[in-house]
Amino acid sequence: MTEKTRFFSIKRLFIWVVMGVATLALLITSSIFVYFQVAVYENKIFENAMILAEMISTNATDVILKNDKVTETENLQVLQATTIVTNAHVYKMKGNGELSFFASYNRSDRTPVPAMFHRVDELHTPKLFDGILEVVRPVKNGDEIVGYVYVRASTSSIKNVTLSITLITFGVVAVVLFFCFLLTLRLQRLITEPLQNLVDVVHIIAQRKDYSQRAKKSRVHELDVLVRAFNTMLERIQAHVHGQMDAENEYRDLAANLEETVNQRTLALKESNGELIQTLEKLHQFQRQMVENEKMASLGDMVAGVAHEVNTPIGLGITASTMMLDRLVELKNDFENKTLKASSLGKFIGESEENLNIIYRNLNRSAELISSFKQVAVDQSSEEDRVFSFTQLMDEVLLTLKPRLKSYRHIIEVNCDPELYIESKAGPINQIMINLIMNSIIHAFENIDAGTIKITSHIDESSVFHIAYEDNGKGISESLSKRIFDPFVTTKRGQGGSGLGMHLVYNLVTQALHGSIVLDTEESQGVHFSIEFPVRVATRTISNRHHHNNF
Repeated sequence: MTEKTRFFSIKRLFIWVVMGVATLALLITSSIFVYFQVAVYENKIFENAMILAEMISTNATDVILKNDKVTETENLQVLQATTIVTNAHVYKMKGNGELSFFASYNRSDRTPVPAMFHRVDELHTPKLFDGILEVVRPVKNGDEIVGYVYVRASTSSIKNVTLSITLITFGVVAVVLFFCFLLTLRLQRLITEPLQNLVDVVHIIAQRKDYSQRAKKSRVHELDVLVRAFNTMLERIQAHVHGQMDAENEYRDLAANLEETVNQRTLALKESNGELIQTLEKLHQFQRQMVENEKMASLGDMVAGVAHEVNTPIGLGITASTMMLDRLVELKNDFENKTLKASSLGKFIGESEENLNIIYRNLNRSAELISSFKQVAVDQSSEEDRVFSFTQLMDEVLLTLKPRLKSYRHIIEVNCDPELYIESKAGPINQIMINLIMNSIIHAFENIDAGTIKITSHIDESSVFHIAYEDNGKGISESLSKRIFDPFVTTKRGQGGSGLGMHLVYNLVTQALHGSIVLDTEESQGVHFSIEFPVRVATRTISNRHHHNNF
């Protein structure tokens, strides 16, 4: 059996709450007022008693010194004008330090009290007990104490004052509460009548589902806002119901040709999907073409650099060979004219040896450059695995990039095992290292005269090759580092940057080498790339070697 729920009326709750709060506030305020009034009156009695004791003490000095008890008794009779003092004593100090009774005053309605010799020290501080205030003050002649004054005062008037203040205060409270009750009844009508109207409208809507009902306006601003919002909600519900009815009618009309509509939309969706697939394929083709263009642009830059670099030693070789031909013609003429001298022949032999050495060194340098470039070009155009040393591969890359790097003072340190041979795709690795190095030169070391690039590699027990690439350049901002491997992301937009360099590196690592690349960087702290991919170990020894390349 369920427990019956008890409901409360908002009218009664409003009256009880307002009157309860008002009553509590008035009672607390009145109590505090009465307390402070009584405390003020009590302090006033204390002050009057202290003042009277001091006056008696001051006037008693000369009388005690003259030992005139009659005069002092007459002086004490002035205390009859006060209503609080009931008893007063004057004690005289003997030569041996003992006290003797000198004079006294006792109000007519009070009995005398015994001497308080033993309480002189105790009553230096006023004591209040059972409605009686007692105080003792010394009688001094200069700094010498010649006696004491004992005063007893009654505080019974405090009760009368307290009673009168309490009656007046609570009478005022009762009047205020009566007017507060009348005002509360008036206010509760202003608040509860609109609420009751709202309740009635809600009942009608719940029973009849008639959303055309509207609540009446209220003179209370907040309730009027609530009423207007409620009426607006009813208007929207009514509009929604009408719209829903219209939609249901429309759905009934569409049900007949629903299959045809579904077929038409299915065909349209297939056409849209086909166009989307074609667009996506074109986008992939364009992206692959852009990546290939980036690779060819990088190869073209190397071709131009190598051609420029090879041009110098070949030019020197041509100059040296031309000089030898000129000297040979002169030697031939001297021989035919029979004017050839031993000194001329010796000079020719010395110059020939020097020129041949020049021709040999420059042709050998050109051959090395061309050989390195040929290997790099073959690697970049080939996707086949081959056995190679990463150290040797980096030497070929740095030699190929030397024409581009010789105008800088940057240092490239390669730390790897020269005897470690791995079987993998050299072309993608070649392209990755070229792009990383050129990215550091162009972006990281911008406005930096001498930077450092460190390349470290090792292989772990599971035949995974690790390459750590780091520079001490200006680093990459956090916002850019999150998109660094996306296509067309560059800080050199409009300055020749295509934004495909790091995207190409990411594709080569993940697709060509089936590995991963991770960037760790902070702005102004340089970059650190961690690259790893699976390889097959051909030969491995323990010796290590450092390569320092200055450009």
